Amino acid sequence: MDKILEAVMMSSYPNNVKQGLVRRVIEAIKQPMDSEQCWSMLELSTKLYLMGDTKFKREIGKEVLEVYGHYHPEEFEEFFNVRFLLSLLQEGYGPMGKRSPYVLDYIHLGLQFVLESPSASDIFSLLRIEVLRKVCERPGPKQCARISKLLSQHPQCVPTGKHQILFCQQLIRCIGQFQCISEGEDDIMEFLDHVNKVSGLLQKIWRAQTSSILPSLKELFTIISSTEEQEAPSNALASVVQYVPLELMDGVIRNLTNDDSITDVQMMTAISRMIDWVSWPLGKNIDKWIIALLKGLAAVKKFSILIEVTLLKIEKVFSKLLYPIVREGALSVLLYMLLSFQHSHEAFHLLLPHIPRLVASLNKEDSNSATSCLEQLAELIHSMFFRFSGFPDLYEPVMEAVKALPIPNEDRIKHLLGQNAWTSQKNELACFYPRLASKSDTGKIGLINLGNTCYMNSIIQALFMASDFRHSVLNLTESNSQPLMTKLQWLFAFLEHSQRPAISPEGFLSASWPPWFSPGAQQDCSEYLKYLLDRLHEEEKTGKRIYQKLKESNLMPQAEERHYLNKTLIEKMFGGKMMTKIRCLKCLNVSSREEAFTDLSLAFPPSNRHVRRQSHAAVLPVEEIGPQIIEPPIKPQSQVTESPRRQRKHPVSGEPPIQLLPIETVGFQEAEGQETPFILRSDRDHVSLEKVKDPLLAFGEQTCGSEDSRSVPDLINYFLSPEVLTSENKYHCEKCASLQDAEKVAELTEGPHYLVLTLLRFSFDLRTMKRKKILDNVSIPLVLKLPVLVASEDSGEVCQNRNDRAASCNGFVSVVYDLCSVVVHSGVSSESGHYYCYARECTSTSASSQPRDGAQKSTSDKQLDFEIQWYLFNDTRVSFSSFESVSNVTSFFPKDTAYVLFYRQRPCKQSWAVHEAISDAVRLHGEPSPSKDLMEAISKDNILYLQEQEKEARNRAAYISSLPKSPLWWRDFDRDKDDEGSSGGCGPAAGGGGSGSFHGLVF
Repeated sequence: MDKILEAVMMSSYPNNVKQGLVRRVIEAIKQPMDSEQCWSMLELSTKLYLMGDTKFKREIGKEVLEVYGHYHPEEFEEFFNVRFLLSLLQEGYGPMGKRSPYVLDYIHLGLQFVLESPSASDIFSLLRIEVLRKVCERPGPKQCARISKLLSQHPQCVPTGKHQILFCQQLIRCIGQFQCISEGEDDIMEFLDHVNKVSGLLQKIWRAQTSSILPSLKELFTIISSTEEQEAPSNALASVVQYVPLELMDGVIRNLTNDDSITDVQMMTAISRMIDWVSWPLGKNIDKWIIALLKGLAAVKKFSILIEVTLLKIEKVFSKLLYPIVREGALSVLLYMLLSFQHSHEAFHLLLPHIPRLVASLNKEDSNSATSCLEQLAELIHSMFFRFSGFPDLYEPVMEAVKALPIPNEDRIKHLLGQNAWTSQKNELACFYPRLASKSDTGKIGLINLGNTCYMNSIIQALFMASDFRHSVLNLTESNSQPLMTKLQWLFAFLEHSQRPAISPEGFLSASWPPWFSPGAQQDCSEYLKYLLDRLHEEEKTGKRIYQKLKESNLMPQAEERHYLNKTLIEKMFGGKMMTKIRCLKCLNVSSREEAFTDLSLAFPPSNRHVRRQSHAAVLPVEEIGPQIIEPPIKPQSQVTESPRRQRKHPVSGEPPIQLLPIETVGFQEAEGQETPFILRSDRDHVSLEKVKDPLLAFGEQTCGSEDSRSVPDLINYFLSPEVLTSENKYHCEKCASLQDAEKVAELTEGPHYLVLTLLRFSFDLRTMKRKKILDNVSIPLVLKLPVLVASEDSGEVCQNRNDRAASCNGFVSVVYDLCSVVVHSGVSSESGHYYCYARECTSTSASSQPRDGAQKSTSDKQLDFEIQWYLFNDTRVSFSSFESVSNVTSFFPKDTAYVLFYRQRPCKQSWAVHEAISDAVRLHGEPSPSKDLMEAISKDNILYLQEQEKEARNRAAYISSLPKSPLWWRDFDRDKDDEGSSGGCGPAAGGGGSGSFHGLVF
């Protein structure tokens, strides 16, 4: 019979013919046969099954074996003996070099027919030993799947006791080496099936014997934490974790994170490889294990590992959101990584270039999964905007991408941010500052945030960019009588000459700290600035004069020189004077008082009060209200009964009314021989001159903008507008010796060199009993004119020059100011939020070209400095910016509003001597050079910084070298972009180590 079957199989007949002949043979062998004939047929069918070169031959061999198992059980049991199986397992079947890969399938097939035989127990004992030996030889996924299939259906063959634990550990090591070479989808699906069978076997063993779980996990961690392997273990290990009971998670994580024998490098390697598992398409609960380990590391304050791993892996995790099959797990891990990484903006900023493309891809996908992902992503992005405000230039493209998505309310944002932060202790992450490899491309240096100290950092940068003040501070001779000024000088010198990308202002913070400020809490930057300037002023005032360089100048009259030298540096740079006049509405007596100021606090007009200019109105519009003289009322009693908060000003009795000078954004100049004025308009960065018929109307249009908008000139006009003191706010008139209704007006009598304007955005809401912020957008002019009252003789001198159109012959001069810095507050409360600063260098570039006769150049000649580079200072980060960004920041980010403004005065007739003296000092000394001691300190710190960089580079190299070399994660985005029509496909080396595993798998 065996000869007939062999002849049929070797014939050249078609398979269907062979199939018919075989059927006849099989029917014949179902009949009783002698033992020798059965043995011959079993040998032939075994040969066909194990060595058949076609699938047809193997199927015929299998069919014959099954017939003999059913119809000739005794002969089959005799043939399928322990010795034969041992030779198959240890020596294989077939000629050397061509051993059959189907031995395990053959044994699996035969086992079902000997389960009740006397030799069954011996066969099981043999298989328990041999399968352990097999897995120790590290078979591939197909062989492991065969072993798993065999043991899953015949659990009697699973090793027991210590051998069982060893078997599980060795099987996990096999999985760690699984590789899928083919890129074909069918092959990858087969690979996934093999992995599922193997991990499914582990699940069954663990269910039957829970004591084997922890040793298996220990082996798994040993594999993924190894730094000695040439290749990273396969991501198929993720399939093992999904079957670990979640109730063991806390204990496992606690043991791992508290094990002193595990080094930081090993732990970092392990968590990095686990994060790579988000690429595994069939895993369950993998994200839970990754997040649990990250939380465990945070609990034991392993922040250096968390920071390194987050910055290394977050982009790869983000890229997996492109693929629906792994999206849910990847999003969970991404949410935790970002919401826990709250000490620095680095992790979030790594994702900014990729967010618009991902949002576009998810919108195009138009699935429930994509919609849910977009909603959660929008919440995350807005939470990050809230947490890391102050980067408007970076955030604008992202805001544009997510503008159509829902915006979470502030309570929801605070809830998200409060869930997963690594630590609630403010100072625990103080040493983990953002990594900055080199100085900013701007050449400027940032300031490290020492725990909600952005209010100080923004003010220091604004003061540093006030170049005249900076030069004066750096040129001072160090003195023990001015310790705070000395610390400021050192801080400025380090900002000027350090090689660090950012420096710590800790010493200056402790010296300039207002005693009522709470450590670690957000503070009001305006309050800090006032305190700082007052301290510096009082320190110099009570001590010896440190620096009197202006005395060398012969440009000033002696009286003016003495007046100037009597001033402190703060008075010279920031000091102005204001005259406050109060006129009793009964007796018309006027009292006046002159006060010094270093900043002007500008309140917002009531919402129902729109400041509009009307060139022919009988009552003077608010926009045109500047310093004015109070005139006697025609009907004083009627004025009193009206009692509005702000009423029309009147000239003081006995003084003639004067021509009024409005607050202006850009001055107009009258060309010689022309009566038609020109107004300078700006459209972003384009500047043009336009003729206008009515200059006052033109300025009204320029300063006021739309009906609902406000501008800085509006607020200044409101500040300078007359106020009626009545009702509970009546004025005590000395002449009347009683409380009377009165009118108060303020006039600027001396413009400061640097004009500091604070927009009073914070108020107390009596209805809610809470402090609130006024979020109104206020347009900020690049150039501002202020009317300043001058002495009559000075006014006459000014008016002799016809070309100086800025002056009024009635005692007022328009002083021109250029915008230098804008400190922005991001948030809704003074006790929270964030401060950052826009600034540019405003120098006396016109000083050398200023005519000695005092004639000021026209506005058009000066070009309004639109070209001067703006910078954005946000703690450690300094970047290039523009006036366009300054102007539009509130439009894009409604909670980011201008708060403190610095303007620099342009040289004019009255202040020319001061400007010239400062310019001469700068020209004489050039850029200020630090003292010898200060220069040595800077040099030593620069050397120390280079040594720190070298040490950090070595440490990072040690960390990075331990991690798997992965394909580039951004290929995910490139593939999505280049192959938009593709609905799936698999990446190369699926199941292998590294970030490329299954990176293209989409179902």
